[in-house]
Amino acid sequence: MQVLIAGGSGFLGTALRTSLVEDRHDVYILTRRSSRHPSEIQWDGKTTDGWGHRMNDMDAVVNLTGFGLEHWPWTQKQKRKFVDSRVLPGLALASAIQNASRRPRVFLQTSGINRYGLRGEGLADESTPAAADFLAQLTVEWEAATKSVEELGLRRVIARNAVVLARKDGLFPLMTLAARLFFGGKLGRGTQAVPWIHIADQTNAMRFLLENENARGPFNLIAPEPTSSAEFMRAAAKALQRPYWFHVPESLLRLVLGEMSVLLTAGRFSRPKRLIELGFQFRFGTLEDALEDLLK
Repeated sequence: MQVLIAGGSGFLGTALRTSLVEDRHDVYILTRRSSRHPSEIQWDGKTTDGWGHRMNDMDAVVNLTGFGLEHWPWTQKQKRKFVDSRVLPGLALASAIQNASRRPRVFLQTSGINRYGLRGEGLADESTPAAADFLAQLTVEWEAATKSVEELGLRRVIARNAVVLARKDGLFPLMTLAARLFFGGKLGRGTQAVPWIHIADQTNAMRFLLENENARGPFNLIAPEPTSSAEFMRAAAKALQRPYWFHVPESLLRLVLGEMSVLLTAGRFSRPKRLIELGFQFRFGTLEDALEDLLK
């Protein structure tokens, strides 16, 4: 299988690429940096100029593009960048597919678990409607950018990602920094959800959805064990053999981080309903197992 990964130079793309290459698939990366390898294809993230013809050779496309939400502060200019970095690449990929003489069979579109809002009763699943806040509406625009490929006959899968825990990359090192420095404790109320998934399960789930012909539509890529912020921080402190005592009030986080503080102080509990129903098996289904692997 020939696979094209847009935004594939990040840690999620690198993990997926490694997994696919190990199984002898041909993987090509769309990247904004100068090409360093024949498998890397340079693009501007907005148009099909110079690379659109390569779509004729692809069996699968994975869209991992998106400027990280951890970039601070969340000014209006920054928020516009969050939107454009997700929507414009998606539109370009859809355009390349529309103009291809031979089209891929499957398109994997990533999105975010924040689609269901920052608060709410019960466990959200894929049937839960999108909320009205900024993060939720960001995922609505993100997913809509590539919806047109379904009309072209492609099997489109939407992976609504939780926070991916990896030993050295992503948000996990920052999430555990306070505990490492002996300042581990509750952030805000501590009752808010921390949506997470181990990098191994994230990679395996993306492979599973790419290769399973019955996979269509949205899937929550999140560990099956609901976890609150307090539970996460307490477990991290325990795994690192550090104290759990320093509680940071929500008001202080809002004062320092502004609107971005919602990433730490709010979160809705969700579950991977459709992924489990389709038969996916989690390798790290509990936080204890995940932290033991990542922090050992």
